[in-house]
Amino acid sequence: MFTHLLSLLIWLPIVGAVPVLLAGSARPMLARWLALLITIATFVISLWLLRYDPNGSVMQLQETHVWIATWGVHFTLAVDGISVALILMTTFVGILVIGGAWKVIQNRPHQYMACMLLLEGLLIGVFCATDALVFYAFFEAVLIPMYILIGMWGGPRRVYATLKLFIYTFTGSVFMLIALLYLYQKAHTFDLATLAALPLTFKEQAWLFFGFLIAFAIKVPMVPVHTWLPDAHVEAPTGGSVWLAAVMLKIGTYGMVRFILPITPDAGAHFAWIVIVLSLVAIIYIGYVALVQEDMKKLVAYSSVAHMGFVTLGIFMAFMLVREGGNTEMASLGMQGAMVQMISHGFVSGAMFTCIGVMYDRTHTRQIKDYGGVINMMPWFGFFYVLFAMANCGLPGTSGFVGEFMVILASFSASPWIALFATFTLIIGAGYTLWLVKRVLWGPVTTEHVRHMTPMTARETWVLIGFAVAVLAIGMWPQPLVHLMDSSVAHLVQQLAVHKI
Repeated sequence: MFTHLLSLLIWLPIVGAVPVLLAGSARPMLARWLALLITIATFVISLWLLRYDPNGSVMQLQETHVWIATWGVHFTLAVDGISVALILMTTFVGILVIGGAWKVIQNRPHQYMACMLLLEGLLIGVFCATDALVFYAFFEAVLIPMYILIGMWGGPRRVYATLKLFIYTFTGSVFMLIALLYLYQKAHTFDLATLAALPLTFKEQAWLFFGFLIAFAIKVPMVPVHTWLPDAHVEAPTGGSVWLAAVMLKIGTYGMVRFILPITPDAGAHFAWIVIVLSLVAIIYIGYVALVQEDMKKLVAYSSVAHMGFVTLGIFMAFMLVREGGNTEMASLGMQGAMVQMISHGFVSGAMFTCIGVMYDRTHTRQIKDYGGVINMMPWFGFFYVLFAMANCGLPGTSGFVGEFMVILASFSASPWIALFATFTLIIGAGYTLWLVKRVLWGPVTTEHVRHMTPMTARETWVLIGFAVAVLAIGMWPQPLVHLMDSSVAHLVQQLAVHKI
């Protein structure tokens, strides 16, 4: 198991999707139980990744298998501390997503559960791949099960949402493919370590930088290529929204860390200001856009764009700190904050969409005006909803505070103006989140939708407890997560300082 641990984590859910699919419509409970057992097994096996030594070499648990010998492409896998954290988050969220959809999906549940397992395996593959072509294959393949999830189990405008999702993300990936093919004709390999060491002129780096940036910015998504996300979230089933917000958005920022930072450090330093400005626009402008939304899912979707702006801000602000001031300590703090924010946002946004799903399953509406006084009918649900809302605001003691605080603290060393604009998220985020809570939870029951709401089931309670444990654990004791990623972040900061011209 230890020799092929990463392969097992990738292929267990992918291959496990086959018997789930074969269970058929006639045996829906068999499909559900098989899917749950497979996700639990995947999570338990993923716990062996905690053997990762933060004080050892950066990339560990390496595997190499010949894939396309003619092109010199190898199916190479390895993990660092960042990969380990993201994989553990993915396998944990997988259990919660399957549990959350247990009774909700009545139409072809075997196909739904199979898509969930396929998506989990492909996402793990993205976080393990150390060959650029293997990464690209997983990066693109993730789109297939998500397209099916929204297209088959989505809302009334699901066709529009799926087409928009496909066109945006696939178009961006074409630019990445062109960049990879250019690198291959220079290095005759897709090995990421070799590509990172490849000397490149500034002109070459600039073209490659924007090729990669377009692909990953769409996936994050960054302003102004973010408009596909709210539509996808609104039309997606709850499980699809949880996967999309909790994990899929992270492959965009993860790609920036794996490709832009080590391969194009000089161009990255030169054009970092563009990403920083766009990140601040996302934090402030998109926060105001979220403030006026009438659909709960769309509001949380826009808040995801704003919170992911903190991740891109932390990553590219490190260029300024290293190249202009030589401040590697603050650069490491900002980068570390960005990585923590990635993990935190996965749990907080996943929990928020799960809460919306719990209400939607009872009322079949997501319009904020159709709610009010929910806490009178579902007091325990109100407790969880307020907890996750506070985490979304960045309340100290929750995971939402840790990453944002680290990025803001580091931004003071880069520029007080960046810090000033970045801190606006604490005000705007509190504005749209608390206003949402006020309109949905508090006050008297005024609508028939709420009056007939039933208390949470045991299954829903356990799913929300799972998210709550993760949010509070990171918020109250972030040191294990920070320590896990220490050596990986230090290595990234070292790569920022490298001049390849």
